[in-house]
Amino acid sequence: MIDETPADASLDRAFMALADPVRRAIIATLSRGPATVNELAEPFDISKQAVSKHIQVLEHAGLVTRSRDAQRRPVHLDAAALERLTAWIDGYRLIHEQQFRRLDTVLASLTNTTES
Repeated sequence: MIDETPADASLDRAFMALADPVRRAIIATLSRGPATVNELAEPFDISKQAVSKHIQVLEHAGLVTRSRDAQRRPVHLDAAALERLTAWIDGYRLIHEQQFRRLDTVLASLTNTTES
């Protein structure tokens, strides 16, 4: 069994939250600025309660926060949380890019020796 760190659990929650297309669409909308539940629910053919549940999942994953502005309770994207996900993905992308570069070098040297 693999021991899971708090950071791993946080990543798991974030990626599970982003696995749903409605939640990804909510994140995309929030990337343009804060919005209320009513505003977020507008493009979907689901109830406001369903959208609220999706927002709760995103909150639990640490991807969004809510604030109170008089009667409004806007939802905000936590850009730092997305940056952490991007950094995690980029770490693996860089490893694989290095491996492809090494493979390109080997293939180029093979091509040069067969052309000689």
